[in-house]
Amino acid sequence: MMDFQQDAIDQTKRWIHDFVIGWNMCPFARMVFESERIRYAVSETDEPEKLLDDFVRELRILQEADIAQIETSFLIHPFALTDFYIYNDFLHVIEAAIVDQNLNGVIQAASFHPHYHFAGTHPDAIENFTNRSPYPMLHLLREESVARVARDYPDIENIPARNMQTIRERGVPEEKPEARIDCSGNT
Repeated sequence: MMDFQQDAIDQTKRWIHDFVIGWNMCPFARMVFESERIRYAVSETDEPEKLLDDFVRELRILQEADIAQIETSFLIHPFALTDFYIYNDFLHVIEAAIVDQNLNGVIQAASFHPHYHFAGTHPDAIENFTNRSPYPMLHLLREESVARVARDYPDIENIPARNMQTIRERGVPEEKPEARIDCSGNT
């Protein structure tokens, strides 16, 4: 594995550990993270079409894997879709790919980006930090896992609002942009 790929994976793991779990953004993340049932894949492309190919490959890998080995997957793409608005538009392509692969209702994708921006908010609004990550990435989740945790967590629909409240109370998470790969395409 190339050094930048391992760096991207390491930074993603730190983000999950320190922010997602540490700030309790996802009450289900700890178990799957600590049991090492998360697959991390890094796409080297800067082209959306090739990223789609990588996404479809990850869909297949997750679908075919034993859930006891791989429960969820992150497709990290430091060089593709670095502009959030282009990334956001691409999410429609991702959803269509899930349908095209006959995986609608089987796998879903969650979106994270360094410049995440919820509709109706200012780009610098603190609430946007709930979905900001070290790199643009797609989180592939098994629907059966989501359904299982939803049964065990009665207030699941309020997690996004709770996360926004947590961010408002705690402030912006500490960022270390100098540790990140330059995903702008500039070297």
